Amino acid sequence: MKLSQASIGQDLPQLDIDITARLIVSGAIASQDFEDVHHDKAAANAKGTPDIFMNILTTNGLVGRYLSDWAGPDSIIKRIKLKLGVPNFPGDTMVLTGTVTAIENQTVEISFKGKNGLGNHVVGTAFIEPKVELND
Repeated sequence: MKLSQASIGQDLPQLDIDITARLIVSGAIASQDFEDVHHDKAAANAKGTPDIFMNILTTNGLVGRYLSDWAGPDSIIKRIKLKLGVPNFPGDTMVLTGTVTAIENQTVEISFKGKNGLGNHVVGTAFIEPKVELND
């Protein structure tokens, strides 16, 4: 997909992401988030949740992957505004969807959401532009 081919109302392809304990733990470690609720089930239980849950940095990374997979390597995500909702727990699937909501100049605005079995895990808006190559 070339970003220049985007049109208002266009839906992005759905992306299903299996939420595993490995994904949650590795995302937390990779983002240097050592909060115990992201890697220790007993600690998460003690704090009132049924299992470990995904951190916001992993969610943001998965959203970035979803958007950049669609927009392609000749694009750049300029800004993402997101809000977390229900947690992502192991054993569930997060379904990412999005729609092109505006195009101004070369900036494409996308509304997106990631939904799991409990409801919306993440909702937000992203702004993507073509990459500009600098001449040496």
